[in-house]
Amino acid sequence: MPAVKNFLFLAACLFSATVFAQTQQLKEGDIIFQSNISPQCKAIELATHSRYSHCGILFKQDGRWMVFEAVQPVSIATFEEWTMRNNKHYAVKRLKTDSVITPEVISKMKEDGKQFLGKDYDSYFEWSDDRIYCSELVWKIYRSTTGIELGSPKPMREYDLSHPLVKSTMKERYGNNIPLDEKMVSPGVIYESPLLVTIVEQ
Repeated sequence: MPAVKNFLFLAACLFSATVFAQTQQLKEGDIIFQSNISPQCKAIELATHSRYSHCGILFKQDGRWMVFEAVQPVSIATFEEWTMRNNKHYAVKRLKTDSVITPEVISKMKEDGKQFLGKDYDSYFEWSDDRIYCSELVWKIYRSTTGIELGSPKPMREYDLSHPLVKSTMKERYGNNIPLDEKMVSPGVIYESPLLVTIVEQ
C-alpha cells in the first residue's frame, strides 16, 4: 500500500509539473482548439476540412488556467480537464497584434461571457444568442470586446456536406429541412484566420 501511495503521489507531481510547463506560454484571451471529442465533432471536421472542431477562450480564475467554452451547457472547465479530453492534443492561437488584449479587454471578455453561461449548446448552429455553439461563442466575444472578426461567417451550403457521416448527421439533426442558408462560423475558420498566430500546438 505505501508503494501505491508513493506512485500516485509521484504521478500527481509529474502531472502538475507537466501542466505548469504547458501553461507557461499562455496569455488570457488566447484561443484554444481541440479535435474530435464526439461523433458530431468528426462530422464538423469533415465538413470544414479542419482537424479542429471545438474551441474556447483561455483565462485565469483564482490563479488557475480555465477554458470558457460552449458545451452543454456553456460553462467553464479547468485547463487540465479540457486538455485531457483528446489525448492531451490541443493548439493555442493568439492575435498577432496581442497589444489589443489589454487587462480592460480581458475584464470585458469575462463580463460579456457571463451572459452566455448556462445557456444551452446550439446543436442546430443558428446565428442567434438563444443557444450558442463553441466557435460562435469565441467569435462573438472577440467581436463585442475588440471589434475584431476572426473569419467571416458563411452559409452552411458553402461547407463540404458530401461525406456520408456529414449527411447522416445532418439528416438526424434537421430531417429534410436543412438550413443551407444559415450563416455559421466553424472552429476551422477561426483557426485559419490570418489575424492569429500559433503559440502552442501539440
